[in-house]
Amino acid sequence: MLSVVLPVFDEAANLRALVARLVPVLEKLTQGAWEIVFVDDGSRDGSADLLDTLHAENARMKVLHFSRNFGHQAALSAGLEAASGQAVVLMDSDLQDPPEVLESFVERWRAGFDVVYGVRRTRREGLFKRAAYSIFYRTMRRLANIDVPLDAGDFCLLDRAVVTELVALPERQRFLRGLRAWVGFRQTGVDYDRDARAAGASKYSLMGLVRLAISGYVGFSAFPLRASAWLGFAAAATGFLLAVWAIGTKILGIDSPQGWASTVAIVLFLGGVQLLVLGVIGEYLSRVYDEVRARPAYIVRRRVGFADNVVPAESRRRVPPRG
Repeated sequence: MLSVVLPVFDEAANLRALVARLVPVLEKLTQGAWEIVFVDDGSRDGSADLLDTLHAENARMKVLHFSRNFGHQAALSAGLEAASGQAVVLMDSDLQDPPEVLESFVERWRAGFDVVYGVRRTRREGLFKRAAYSIFYRTMRRLANIDVPLDAGDFCLLDRAVVTELVALPERQRFLRGLRAWVGFRQTGVDYDRDARAAGASKYSLMGLVRLAISGYVGFSAFPLRASAWLGFAAAATGFLLAVWAIGTKILGIDSPQGWASTVAIVLFLGGVQLLVLGVIGEYLSRVYDEVRARPAYIVRRRVGFADNVVPAESRRRVPPRG
């Protein structure tokens, strides 16, 4: 009935503790009708061998081994495609997403909701990171052309109908929490307190988080392009007004500042605006280029625990409605 997708990148120190907390919750909710799909995203710390050991101990724990590190969003996408449950849960492997919250998720799903996402009431991270996340979610909500819930990450439960639609989307640059909002269906949130990592350090660097945020802005809003046009207009208007001022002071015989400083400032300002606009356009073009090349979002090196004749997720029939 229930599949749990867990991306893993150098999480050997957390996996045993995660399984010890997660499996009892799944047993309670499904009476044994569950599976866990681990996605090894090119781990280098022994996580891959430990995942194979977990499968040997319990065949309901399955593993996808990537050929290299393709990133968190690619790992989640691969897990969605491989999962077979009537409902699929996406969560992290570092125990920041408490497994016990799944009881509330499943309760809302059984009540008829197709998407149940976790809303972070509190999070145990540094002040800078909390502020950055808060700014991102609020600006994303205002700029995006979809209704993105505040403080809701990838931790969620998706009905099979939603999973089918997400897997069928052709784009490769994926921002799943945005795509989840885009597909629609009946959605609701569950408040929870996000814990600190059980062990180890976050695998998302500052630049990785920036890239993820840019992926959200660019993938679901044309505002950066429009803002570039407005900025160009403002720069042109500023240049025009300065020209009028210079001509006016010359005609009226008013003394005006002489020297190179003002000229350099104007040149740098206009040059900076042009480079900024080109950068925004380049970001959109790079994503178009990625889509046109049509390279796969990930490559699976080895599958553990899956039948050789698994039907591709895109062609699976929808699971009958819940009774």
